[in-house]
Amino acid sequence: MLGPVILAASRSDRLRRLISAAPVTRPVVDRFIPGEIVDDIVPVIRDLTGNGLEVTLDVVGEDITTEDQATAARDAYLELIARLKELELGERAEMSVKLSMFGQALPGGHELCLANVRPVVEAAAAIGTTVTLDAEDHTTLDSMFAVHEELRKDFPQTGCVIQAYLFRTEEDARRLAANGSRVRLVKGAYKEPASVAFQQKHEIDKAYVRILRILMEGEGYPMIGSHDPRLISISQELARRAGRKPDEYEFQMLYGIRAEEHLRLAAEGHRMRVYTAYGTDWYGYFMRRLAEKPANLRFFARSMLTKG
Repeated sequence: MLGPVILAASRSDRLRRLISAAPVTRPVVDRFIPGEIVDDIVPVIRDLTGNGLEVTLDVVGEDITTEDQATAARDAYLELIARLKELELGERAEMSVKLSMFGQALPGGHELCLANVRPVVEAAAAIGTTVTLDAEDHTTLDSMFAVHEELRKDFPQTGCVIQAYLFRTEEDARRLAANGSRVRLVKGAYKEPASVAFQQKHEIDKAYVRILRILMEGEGYPMIGSHDPRLISISQELARRAGRKPDEYEFQMLYGIRAEEHLRLAAEGHRMRVYTAYGTDWYGYFMRRLAEKPANLRFFARSMLTKG
C-alpha cells in the first residue's frame, strides 16, 4: 500500500531535501499550497471569496521541537488575523490550527498549546471569525478535546475535527452534536493501528455516514470534509431528512482539488469552504495529503492533468 510509504517519506529529512530540490516539485506544490507568506495568500482569499466561496486558512508546520517555534506559530496566526481584519470578511474566512504546532508534544505541552492558541482564538473572535482545531493522530485527541472544551467556555464558536476511521468517533460525535459545537468530519489522515481504527475503505465510508447522520440530527453545525461525490450526495440527503437549511451545515474541500465542484456547490446555494494551506514548511503537509487515502492520489493526479 502506498499510504504508509508516503507517510514514512513525509518524516524523512533526506527525502525532504531531494524532493524539495527537484525542478518538477515546485509547480506541483504551488497548485495545492498557493503561497509561503501572508502577502501571497491575500489575493487567493480575495479570489475565492469573490467567487462565492468561503475559506479556512492553515499555516503549515507541525514538527515543533522548541517553545520558541511554538511562539512563532502563534505569531504567524496573529499576523494572518491582522490581514484578515483588513479584508473585512468576517466568518467567510476562518482558520484551522494543529495544536502540535503550538507545542502540544513538548514537555507541559497541554498547558503550553492552550496558552499559545488562546490569543489566536481571541483575536479571531475580535474580527468576527473563528478557529477550528484540527485532529491529529489518536494519541493527541484527548488533549485536543480538552483544549476545545476549555476554549468554548469563552469562545463557543470554536470548532473541532473528528475522524471517521477511529472507533471512538461515534461516541465523540454524540457528545459534540449535543452541545452546539461546530464539527468538521473527515475520513482521517494518519496511519493508525487496527486496534483503534478501521483499515478498509468500505468500513471507513460506512462509519463516515453513521457519524454524519449523528451530526446532522444533532444540535451542532456539521462541516463535511470530503471530496467523495458519493458522500457529498449522501450528505445532502441526510441534511434534507434532518430538516436542515443550506446555511445550517457546510462542505469543505482542499484548495486545488475539484475546484469546479467548489463552484458548483456554491452556485446551488450551499456553503462551500476551501481549506487553504500556506507557509514554508509545506513538505509534511503535502505528503500527508497524498498519503491520506488512495483516492487523494487520483484527485491530485487528475487535477494536475485537467487543472480542474
